Amino acid sequence: MRPFSYQRLLHPRDVAALQHVSSRDAYIAGGTTLLDLMKLDVMRPERVIDLDALSQNPDFGGIEVADSGLYLGALVRMADAADHEHIRGNYPVISQALNLAASQQIRNMASLGGNVLQRTRCPYFRDTSWHACNKRTPGSGCAAIGGFNRMHAVLGTSDNCIATYPGDFAQALVALDADVFIIGPHGSRTIKFAQLHTQPADEPEIETTLGPGELIGAFRIPAGPWTRRSAYVKVRDRESYEFAMASAAVALHLDGDVVNEARIALGGVATVPWRAREAETRLAGKQLDEAVALDAAAAAFADARPYEHNGFKVQLGKATLVRSLLQVKVMEI
Repeated sequence: MRPFSYQRLLHPRDVAALQHVSSRDAYIAGGTTLLDLMKLDVMRPERVIDLDALSQNPDFGGIEVADSGLYLGALVRMADAADHEHIRGNYPVISQALNLAASQQIRNMASLGGNVLQRTRCPYFRDTSWHACNKRTPGSGCAAIGGFNRMHAVLGTSDNCIATYPGDFAQALVALDADVFIIGPHGSRTIKFAQLHTQPADEPEIETTLGPGELIGAFRIPAGPWTRRSAYVKVRDRESYEFAMASAAVALHLDGDVVNEARIALGGVATVPWRAREAETRLAGKQLDEAVALDAAAAAFADARPYEHNGFKVQLGKATLVRSLLQVKVMEI
């Protein structure tokens, strides 16, 4: 690990004073990803800015429940949100996505904001002996495209990067159409969570729409008839402490067996948290059964671009989505 300077923020107003935060600086909360990548010499911040003390402020560290929806501070620990009684009962897709992420020890440390901002990465990004990684060194190439790419994305890729977004919680936020509150040295703003992450295109080193010095303050998930009838299904090589090979966050508003509205996000198969709007459109107004679910899954992966070793993800992703839809259909709420 390389030398770095350390700064600790004690109050939300301190964020406004950070006028000169640059790409050479890094925020840290739980640190469960940043420290790992610093030890591997992949990330080399010159200054680490510690946000943990802000978790004592309810704006950053609180959970608020209202008829209009759910408010989650960005510094709430993953475990605390996953175990929250109201979230388990009324937003099960959130609780399940958090519980299926990482290990209990990491969930006890990691913050919600840090979790959604974990780097989109692959073994070639993490291993600095591989020179060709456009995410680490823009313009150097992508070793994964011609290398071993079993874990890599089939949706949202480009000729410059095919790394898979690794998180789980983000899929739940995308499916439930969450808002994200952003603060920084030049004020605050609110965007849809789906607008936070960017596909690799020509600049895979740019992963979000956050500006210099900006950080996530909180998430707001609006209430709706679909939030209770929701679930997260994750398929992986082993049962715990593993990234998804394919996952699906599904929330449904049903009238009997007829789909009034469907919310679907896919994980493990895309370069960003992936909203499957084509599948949602196929489901609207239909009586949900296996045939309809299969048709929606086909639509979700119509534009998939598999590579040499990950072509199985297309079929696996479809099967995961079908399983999720039929599981949510029969939920008791």
